[in-house]
Amino acid sequence: MKKLLAVFMLVALPVLSLATEQGGPELESVDIDVSDRIALQDGARTFVNYCMGCHSAKFQRYERVADDLGIPHELMLDKLVFTGAKIGDHMLTGMQPADAKTWFGAAPPDLTLVARVRGTDWLYGYLRSFYEDPARPWGVNNKVFPNVGMPNVLVGLQGRQVIGCKQVQVVEDDKKQYDPLTGVPLTHEACDQLTIVPKTGTLTEEQFDEKVKNLVTFLAYSANPVKLQHQRIGTYVLLYLAVLFIFAYLLKREYWKDVH
Repeated sequence: MKKLLAVFMLVALPVLSLATEQGGPELESVDIDVSDRIALQDGARTFVNYCMGCHSAKFQRYERVADDLGIPHELMLDKLVFTGAKIGDHMLTGMQPADAKTWFGAAPPDLTLVARVRGTDWLYGYLRSFYEDPARPWGVNNKVFPNVGMPNVLVGLQGRQVIGCKQVQVVEDDKKQYDPLTGVPLTHEACDQLTIVPKTGTLTEEQFDEKVKNLVTFLAYSANPVKLQHQRIGTYVLLYLAVLFIFAYLLKREYWKDVH
């Protein structure tokens, strides 16, 4: 019994530690559709332009991404490959590990499977939650991942984001609350709110959220590129079983009709 308990603890420890690490602000749910090629193509463009300077996707190949996302090989090499890699090469960063350790204290992690490890809601919240913090080495902090050692590479798109106090509407049981007499929204002061400084980014807030969603969509695809293929095969299997069930039922009825 003790040995069984020890094995269970060893298996559960990574899950428990991940749950503890991910504890923090409530994450906004994001609807990810890995069959949306337009979103995937935009996410791939954002990934290679803003993420691959530091992070790799070493379990992916440019050729596989191009084929799955409907991008011609020539266009892929011309617009989405900046390291001189060939179409069949893995998606590796040009940064040397020794340089990364010097600049960041540790080499940035590979992002091929990050959506499977962290989850899409976590990634969506994390990428939108950088805010200015002069006390940090890169001048920014993150509400979802406090004290992360990463600069806000998307600040040019999003704009400068600060954290402070502002009036927010009272919400109870997922419903916004209003004064029963006047109908005026009930508010309270919250001092952990993120606010974007106007006219400091190239995208509107809605456009930036869509850009991040597309990036997360690409990362979700990268973590499981055969998901759509598995779903398609699963549909064929279910249809086959449905047809087989009809013939099996007719055969059973033919065998048993003389028994009763």
